[in-house]
Amino acid sequence: MKSCRWIVVFFLVSAATFSRAGQVQVAVASNFAEPMREIAAMFEQKTGHQLLLSFGATGKLYAQIVHGAPFELLLAADQRTPARLESERAVVAGSRFTYAIGKLVLWSAKPGYVDADGAVLQRGDFRHLAMASPKAAPYGAAAMQVLQGMGLVERLRGRTVTGENITQTYQFVASQNAELGFVALAQVLRNGTLTHGSAWHVPLGRYDPIRQDAVLLARGASNPAAHALLEYLRSDEVADLVGRFGYTR
Repeated sequence: MKSCRWIVVFFLVSAATFSRAGQVQVAVASNFAEPMREIAAMFEQKTGHQLLLSFGATGKLYAQIVHGAPFELLLAADQRTPARLESERAVVAGSRFTYAIGKLVLWSAKPGYVDADGAVLQRGDFRHLAMASPKAAPYGAAAMQVLQGMGLVERLRGRTVTGENITQTYQFVASQNAELGFVALAQVLRNGTLTHGSAWHVPLGRYDPIRQDAVLLARGASNPAAHALLEYLRSDEVADLVGRFGYTR
């Protein structure tokens, strides 16, 4: 009888907790899609809050935000965009912080195709090199920096294919419509190991650090679930998870 009472109490407490659960509309840079899906699952299990995730190039997410998209939290692929929203007073003051520092790789779905030093770019024996839009996606801007530093922009101009975001760029390479391309390390790394294919880990000195900032948007100011998610993103648990995808803090 006593055990039955404890079961009833447990379900009453659970019901009360989840009745207070909320929803959060989250805009997420494409490179962070896989880690964010795992974070969402952990967060929802812990809190009962539901995350509604939208992925895209940071530039396009910014355009959607300023045109009234109902996002409450932004996880950008850069620092500039959240800072710009901050200057436009579209965010909660003091909420911006760096949740991850991304890394760029030159990747091919073919094993042995990309060498460890990226010399394949100089050889140029490929038809298509994929990269994200330098204007809309910070990883695309980083890729352009690498090509500029190697003096290859003009030489490869007719062979570059541009993805709207880093997810589309990855798909170009994964489908082998492009033999190789610049993608986020997080897209091809799990637990410190390349999932498949071959890659050149581009040295950090060849492009500006890809510091990715999160910020609470004005629409989320009064949403406790949005505040809870922002706090959770700062946790050691999340830091460990993003590290397994090749990010640092």
